[in-house]
Amino acid sequence: MNTPQDSSIVLERQLLFQLGDRLKRLRKAQGLGTVEMAQRVGISRTTLSAVESGDPGPSMGTYLRVMSALGVGADLALLASDVMQPATPGSAAAQSRRARPAVQVLVSADASRHQAQDLQSLALHTEAVRLVRANPALLQQAQDTLERWLGAGNSRSAGLWKEWQEILREGKWRKALGRTRRAQELRQASPLPTVLPEQVRQDVLAQVSGLKKGVVLGDDITP
Repeated sequence: MNTPQDSSIVLERQLLFQLGDRLKRLRKAQGLGTVEMAQRVGISRTTLSAVESGDPGPSMGTYLRVMSALGVGADLALLASDVMQPATPGSAAAQSRRARPAVQVLVSADASRHQAQDLQSLALHTEAVRLVRANPALLQQAQDTLERWLGAGNSRSAGLWKEWQEILREGKWRKALGRTRRAQELRQASPLPTVLPEQVRQDVLAQVSGLKKGVVLGDDITP
């Protein structure tokens, strides 16, 4: 199935997840530990962990440096070179009838390993954070919801809710937007999805459903 032209937060995050997982597998296949790899690239182990988790926090330059250290940066470097510029009108290259290279990338989420569920949760929270940062009323709504939950009495999630109080108060969004076990636990006890408009929620669910089937990015290579 083809992806629509408009940007998809779910698709973007899954692309980073796949890239991070691929880089982690390459590092292990080359027998490199995290300490040695981080030293080669000139970054901290924390930053390397973020890259291998597909975290959007590290810059694209950091991702490229990790790829270069693993020996897979050449193809992406070509995209930034003059070679990829359109041929000069009237030149032999411009008149060539050779078909341009076809490039396709399959993006998918593995539902069998709860990958799709985690991606859905992460996408919902990414959208919610974007909204509450722009609208103080929504932030207050999330805080009010949290206070109601805490006031309802003892709960196994009380510790996570108290941590959410700090996150909401101080805007420590990255604590809940990572792929760590703690971030996943925080998202499971989060008040943020309650502020999302129903249409936003349904859009995210539809995007994740599409990824379970697989989304193809790139040129149509069908004859």
